[in-house]
Amino acid sequence: MRALIAAATGLAVAFALVLTITAIGAPPGETSPEPLLTTVPKHP
Repeated sequence: MRALIAAATGLAVAFALVLTITAIGAPPGETSPEPLLTTVPKHP
């Protein structure tokens, strides 16, 4: 019974955390206009 109560409590806390993060929203910021430049290693 303790395990069931602990699991329910953990699930409730996780759900509350997700709702809080959703309510706050994404942090303000901008993405870089330049693409990420990657190089492919030369094959021998």
